[in-house]
Amino acid sequence: MSSSSTSLSLSEANLPVGSDEELAGPPHTAPVMRAERISSIDTLRGFALLGILVMNMDGFSGPQFFHDIPVGLPKPAFIGSHAHVNLLVLLIKWIFFEGKMRFIFSMLFGAGVLLLTERAERRGASERSADIFLRRNMWLVLIGVIHGTFIWSGDILLQYGSTALLFLYPCRKLRPRSLFTVGAFLLLVVSTYGLLQFTGTTTSVLLNREHIRFIASQKAGNLPTPEQKKIEQKWADEVKEHEITKQKINEEMAQSQVGYVDHLLDQGIDYETHFVSLPPAFTFGESAGIMMIGMGLYKIGFLSAELPYSTYLWTALLGFLISTPLYVAGLLKSYQSGFFFLTVEKWVYLPYEFTGMCGGLAIAATLLMIIKSDVFRRLLRPVAAVGQTALSNYILTSLICQLIFVWGPWKLYGKLQYYQLVYVVLGVWIMNLVFSPLWLRAFEFGPLEWLWRSATYWKLQPMWKKSDLQPNSR
Repeated sequence: MSSSSTSLSLSEANLPVGSDEELAGPPHTAPVMRAERISSIDTLRGFALLGILVMNMDGFSGPQFFHDIPVGLPKPAFIGSHAHVNLLVLLIKWIFFEGKMRFIFSMLFGAGVLLLTERAERRGASERSADIFLRRNMWLVLIGVIHGTFIWSGDILLQYGSTALLFLYPCRKLRPRSLFTVGAFLLLVVSTYGLLQFTGTTTSVLLNREHIRFIASQKAGNLPTPEQKKIEQKWADEVKEHEITKQKINEEMAQSQVGYVDHLLDQGIDYETHFVSLPPAFTFGESAGIMMIGMGLYKIGFLSAELPYSTYLWTALLGFLISTPLYVAGLLKSYQSGFFFLTVEKWVYLPYEFTGMCGGLAIAATLLMIIKSDVFRRLLRPVAAVGQTALSNYILTSLICQLIFVWGPWKLYGKLQYYQLVYVVLGVWIMNLVFSPLWLRAFEFGPLEWLWRSATYWKLQPMWKKSDLQPNSR
């Protein structure tokens, strides 16, 4: 195809439709239109975005003393008549959503780098791709800062934009094997860092070991030494620090009742400080590793549903066989320990990267088999529409949840049973799935996607569908 072409042919794309939302690749300087999308990637992104809310809901809805485990809620999750229902919800959440939706979303973000640069090169604008890539991700960083500061401190966009700016563009020419190798290495570094923190260097683990020795010494009839007494006091202080008390819960609840300005000063401004204070291995290593794996999977045709069914089937089976038993065993061990902090760290958080990758690939493969079969095309269209308007839906979801739990008249922060959060998730999903297709009937892009593109190209992009502007065109 010549460099002067303004769109990809169906044979070039090898798919019913052309490229995806992450692309914004220019026919010299203009972003991709909706008729040029890869439907499998849109649909995957839609599923991932909807699933991310399942994880984020804990942060929106109440105090969070453990990452995405409902311990320390004003209405205890694992005491009373709803304990088993809440445990079931927790198991489903971790088996099918926790870590996996963000893994899929990050993979697709990495694939978007290739979609952007490849289209620019095919259209004869390769010399401008770096400039467009740079501006696109600088604006994404700004959007993330605004979202994390003024709306919700659980933002991920700042991390995505920063990772893209620092790492991804030079990697676009790497072969799939190199991308998989580097991506897996970065995830290994993150996992190893966590392993070392847990097994040998953290104060909690070392004190716990000394505590176990002290107990054994006492059972043997030995009198405690002054050094052992000091260690026992330090261990008692460490346990007390991690203990979830009524006072701590009340303090968290009180923070949710303050006015918006006080809330902004207390949490919003801390968002950037927290981002900068994280170890680089966690800030960039995890995201960059997953994004590079996504770039490799795009290059071999995995994400565009081009591979044989057997590839997706085996990926799904192996992924679930590895991740599901680890999740179930870890959560049940933690539950039996009363969610003792060291048990949760060891059995749930320590294998987090590995299980998230295996489970994420399994779910992506399962969804791609469904997409590839084309059996549920009509049912999947609203999901694809959510994927096409992912940025708008992501920010809209934060606004809706903040209104429900903190800002609005209901102030439901900490007031719902854990299982009742499922109703909120379903309600937000319905809004996403209904309004996204309706919006795209009239407009080419979601509202924030349009703003993002216009800022990237320093020019207002056409918003209305071409069919509306040119009724006779096809």
